[in-house]
Amino acid sequence: MDNRFIYLDYNATTPTDPRVAEAMRPYLTGCFGNPSSDHQAGREARRAVDQARARVASSIGAQSDEIIFTSGGTESNNLAFHGVAAARGGGHVITSAIEHPAVLEVVLAMESAGDIKMTIVGVDSRGRIDPADIQDALRLDTVLVSLMLANNEVGTLQPVAEVASICRERGIPVHTDAAQAVGKVPVDVDELGVDLLSIAGHKLYAPKGVGALYVRRGTEIESFTRGAGHERGLRPGTENVLEIVGLGMACELVEKELHDEIPRLELMRDRLRDLLVARIPGLVQHGHPKYRLPNTLSVAFPGVEAAGVLSRLENVVAASAGAACHEGGAILSHVLWAMGIECEVARSTLRLSVGRFTSEEDLEIGARHIADAVEAAD
Repeated sequence: MDNRFIYLDYNATTPTDPRVAEAMRPYLTGCFGNPSSDHQAGREARRAVDQARARVASSIGAQSDEIIFTSGGTESNNLAFHGVAAARGGGHVITSAIEHPAVLEVVLAMESAGDIKMTIVGVDSRGRIDPADIQDALRLDTVLVSLMLANNEVGTLQPVAEVASICRERGIPVHTDAAQAVGKVPVDVDELGVDLLSIAGHKLYAPKGVGALYVRRGTEIESFTRGAGHERGLRPGTENVLEIVGLGMACELVEKELHDEIPRLELMRDRLRDLLVARIPGLVQHGHPKYRLPNTLSVAFPGVEAAGVLSRLENVVAASAGAACHEGGAILSHVLWAMGIECEVARSTLRLSVGRFTSEEDLEIGARHIADAVEAAD
């Protein structure tokens, strides 16, 4: 068997696309000006930031002045929650039980500090919320509703547009953590109807350490950090020109190529599933059969501990037992728990995710390694 390392963990992070790296190169070896400086070097840097902002905005159907650059999805989420709550003087916030910790930990900390009151809405066995549950949870003092666009563990897509429509009637802003969606499915802020949307660069072939928050014009929001007036005064600190350029190029590639990429990802995801089913009896698949990411496969091998499988794979296949951001213990996935998955099945679950650079050969070799590891761990 070919023993090269097979990467099937694109939901954890993506490699930087060579075209993104090439666009960044001039800003690594030169073009070092401060975008706030009023001289030639500064103006050159400012033009690069402005171009990247326009590219990010275009990829999600936004206007350039609605894009705030951040250090990534986590900071974008923090700015959305703290910024809206501060602008509205606190209040009630609604989110779902399957959000990434970059959302759940923020709202839990804010509630603990007395800044907000919080309601967490559950999901069904396929990991999807019912918009009616959000509607029932709304209160007179609700200041924000946040619902992820795509779940990072099982790939289920959420009815964000329906939720936003409900909230719009009451003047309640809606935020979506789109870190796992941008680059995998079409994202348009007007079609979604959201007021805030978080992007993480390293999930769409840009480098780690850069992201963006879309803030619809007219949305009340305040900065929760202090400094100079960068990024409309919402995110102080000199702009990270190098990585902002990378994010801009990554978003431009998404806009140009996603239409053709989606069916290829779906074929690879389903091919990987079929290869595993052929070798592993009783395989269980999690997530929604229709509303799901094209690249994500969450599967369980009942009776086999996922930790044991991963230990056998660590040098040959990259996979995950849950979200890579919070691995390390025997704690069950909060997503699978919220879906009502039995503990034994949850402990036997692997998340596999394909991407732009996955080949058919990768699928075949990776599936053989996984099946061998499952058989050895049984």
